[in-house]
Amino acid sequence: MKLTAHRDGNDANRRERPMRTTVGIIGAGPAGLLLARLLHNAGIDSVVLESRDRAYVERRQRAGILEQGTVDVLRAAGAGERMDREGLPHDGIELRFAKRRHRVDFPALTGGRSVMVYAQTEVCKDLIALQLKDGGPLLFEAEALAVEGAETDHPRVRFRRGGAEGAEGTEEVLECDYVVGCDGFWGVARAAVPAGPVRIFERTYPFGWLGILADVAPSHDELVYARHDRGFALLSMRSPSVSRLYLQVPADTDAESWSDEEIWAELERRFETDDDWVLHRGPITQKSVTPMRSYVHEPMRHGRLFLAGDAAHIVPPTGAKGLNLAVGDVVTFARALAHRTETGSDDLLDAYSETCLRRVWQAERFSYDMTTLLHRAPDATPFENRLQLARLDRIASSRAAETDLAEAYTGFPIG
Repeated sequence: MKLTAHRDGNDANRRERPMRTTVGIIGAGPAGLLLARLLHNAGIDSVVLESRDRAYVERRQRAGILEQGTVDVLRAAGAGERMDREGLPHDGIELRFAKRRHRVDFPALTGGRSVMVYAQTEVCKDLIALQLKDGGPLLFEAEALAVEGAETDHPRVRFRRGGAEGAEGTEEVLECDYVVGCDGFWGVARAAVPAGPVRIFERTYPFGWLGILADVAPSHDELVYARHDRGFALLSMRSPSVSRLYLQVPADTDAESWSDEEIWAELERRFETDDDWVLHRGPITQKSVTPMRSYVHEPMRHGRLFLAGDAAHIVPPTGAKGLNLAVGDVVTFARALAHRTETGSDDLLDAYSETCLRRVWQAERFSYDMTTLLHRAPDATPFENRLQLARLDRIASSRAAETDLAEAYTGFPIG
């Protein structure tokens, strides 16, 4: 595919002959990059457009928990070698409440399933390397401006390249058979869907997460989810030497308003146990506040434009579902398009939205349950607080309740 620009006599910044591909992918996050890899493996060509540069994409901090199904997909796609070498397999999580500790054993409850701690940054690095080595075009600093003609057989993506340091850049056109929007909530793909047939479901929570990265070995070898009268806390990790920790805070909190000492002291209070467990401190290298919201866009398809990941749905991070839902979306699309290529049938493509939404709503339900189970609402009554403790005690004492949590945490089936 020739990627050089051609000058049009009427518009010096527009291509005379558009680029052409089967699938135009907007966004080079893990969803867009994985979709490009899956299509490449199926012999289907694609072009990935990413507004940021490579360095930004490879350091963009997001999710770090991969479900069993996501791990299996990455391995099958040829992107699992470094993950298996450097990732941290986790066979459970710890629930902490009323100074009690209860471990949920995933393999024992799910027939052997587990999760993997492997940061989104590393998933992106692996997929970028594969795409640049033997995949289709991956265009960084290519800002998608609009999706046009989604109702036709040949939709188009207008995009701009080369606009660094205030330069106007060159406007170009990518013609496709299909467009997949992996460009997040604020991207152009979602904005291209007419409002008429769309139903929006959303919930905004009155609290957020103050998250930190710290150069200290994790204080526990698995994730710890703590419910406390002062609010929720989460102990996670990025590597054997880097800890990732979170505190529930009011939604409008400024991360810099918390000193390092205040953060560590509050974490110690919320993780307190009735045994000799100790939280290890270290230098804090990053602070940020993550808002908490739930959002679903139905349907996830308009004509030949398909939405995937945050462009179609958002979950609060309590259930560790965001990245994993996006993986399920692109796997569903890749399977459907491969089926059409092999059989000529559009059946699976026509079922894309319904298929994805079944899984999306289960993840929304689980993420909501985990959020309301562990967080203290600003206006919570003593009755509601005791209900939280009763629910946690039920999980700790009932194999059926514990199994439901473990099955949801390790992942719902794709497709």
